[in-house]
Amino acid sequence: MNTVDFLMSTSAVEEANKLLETVEGYVPKVFDFLVNVVIAIVLLIVGKFIIKYILKLCKKFFEKAKIELSIQKFLASLLKIVLYVVLVIIVCDKVGIDTASFIAVLGTLGVTVGLALQGSLSNFAGGVLILLLKPFRVGDYIIDNGTGREGTVDRIDLFYTKLITTDNKAISIPNGSLSNSAITNVTEFDQRRVDLSFGIGYADDIEKAKQLMLAEANKDEAVLKDKDIAVVVTELAASQVTIALRVWCKTEDYWGVYSRLMENVKKSLDENGVEIPFNQLQVHITK
Repeated sequence: MNTVDFLMSTSAVEEANKLLETVEGYVPKVFDFLVNVVIAIVLLIVGKFIIKYILKLCKKFFEKAKIELSIQKFLASLLKIVLYVVLVIIVCDKVGIDTASFIAVLGTLGVTVGLALQGSLSNFAGGVLILLLKPFRVGDYIIDNGTGREGTVDRIDLFYTKLITTDNKAISIPNGSLSNSAITNVTEFDQRRVDLSFGIGYADDIEKAKQLMLAEANKDEAVLKDKDIAVVVTELAASQVTIALRVWCKTEDYWGVYSRLMENVKKSLDENGVEIPFNQLQVHITK
């Protein structure tokens, strides 16, 4: 073997040794990577089963809480997306993919979308609260004390609540404002009290007027006789003595009782000589 052949063989051996060392250095890394891939696959499979189990538990909870079907579906879909995003981030992190930038992008995207849809998100949050807490239901007659709008609830959506007024007009109220104002649910209970006020002259007999009002209340079939019927003086006004008549009735009979008693008491007072005075002003002139 000449010198050239010897040098070439020596160089080949060194290159082979270097290659072997390089391969030996990568073997643990490849092994660790394969192990992490296997663990990631296991996490993915186990995570899917855990997500299905969580969603199943949430469905049972929603049904037990009697949450509206529309809100059940939406919350289940939202929870499913969030859980799968978390699972993907965990799997990617286990494989070795840098998830910090991905999380930062998601955070920025969430803030941007939140600012762009601020009003809609407020209405959506209000709709969720209304459907979960149920301050009113479809068919209830409500009054929005913030705006004075009132009507029968026709539909409750995630963003708007639709009311039908007594003169058959449709009002769509954003759930955001509706959930942040005081709401009077007129039909929450089966019974309501009817409050009526009548004025009589100072010269008239108060006891006689009270007996006439009481008689009219007892004659009305829709008035609940097992509830107290109150006839009381509430004010000594400038031109009249104000007497209040308070009776109870079923909620669906409220306006019928109100209008009948208002008319019948007026007729009874007129027939028995009890005056319902106009506003009067006495002027004294001193010379």
